[in-house]
Amino acid sequence: MPLQFQSRPTLIAYITCGDPDLATTNKVVLAAIDAGAGIVELGVPFSDPVADGPVIQRASERALRAGTTLRDVLAIASEVRKQRPQAGLIVFSYFNPIFRYGLEKFCDDAQQNGVDGALITDLALEESADYQAAMRRRQLATIFLAAPTSTDERLRRIAHASTGFVYAVSRTGITGAGQQFSPEVKMEEAQTLVRRLRRHTKLPVAVGFGITTPEQFAAAGEFSDGVVVGSAIVKAIESAGPAGAARAVSELVRELTTGVPGRAVTHGR
Repeated sequence: MPLQFQSRPTLIAYITCGDPDLATTNKVVLAAIDAGAGIVELGVPFSDPVADGPVIQRASERALRAGTTLRDVLAIASEVRKQRPQAGLIVFSYFNPIFRYGLEKFCDDAQQNGVDGALITDLALEESADYQAAMRRRQLATIFLAAPTSTDERLRRIAHASTGFVYAVSRTGITGAGQQFSPEVKMEEAQTLVRRLRRHTKLPVAVGFGITTPEQFAAAGEFSDGVVVGSAIVKAIESAGPAGAARAVSELVRELTTGVPGRAVTHGR
């Protein structure tokens, strides 16, 4: 199914699968969807997550200690697709786990398990031809990252290679809600980048730069179609522990999307 951006902005929730265990991940993903997340990025834990900040690095370590594999992530996608058929599901991974799994097999299994697409964070555009072709044969979305340092020509190529949405990161470096730059500076960078991308594509453009408050979420929605929330969600899981993770994520997603703290209302699906 095509990815849907039904609200403005659509909240895209990143969750490290298997942190702290697979059963908790399944509950957290469903809770995030019921609280208002339109798309979920199912993070594949990796032993060398160089593009991630310390919060997600710790989550990957916990998930790997629990034995989580790419096969497990696809199984979670299958279960979620059965229970929440309307949700967008993206596999978020480094390329190594997919290479070891087998590119063609990954694409086959992703399609069969209800995945909509993938974002491979360390796959260079120049080296992605085989990946793009394999994904498109299964009608799976390819999502690429665009950075403020990219030239206009490179942004054009990124937009052309993307088929689900374009993920605009407001700065280079690791993920997370760090304070190297003020939220105002990051917001301005993101807005400028989105404006540049709009010249090259009619696809939805989502932004990600450490959103942590309803005010930041709403402000980003003034110029983007989607807002990725990752480190804040992973931190909520870490703080709450297995017993409270689903409720903590539900409350965070609802507060970000509505500005109202408290337990989210499920929709009976």
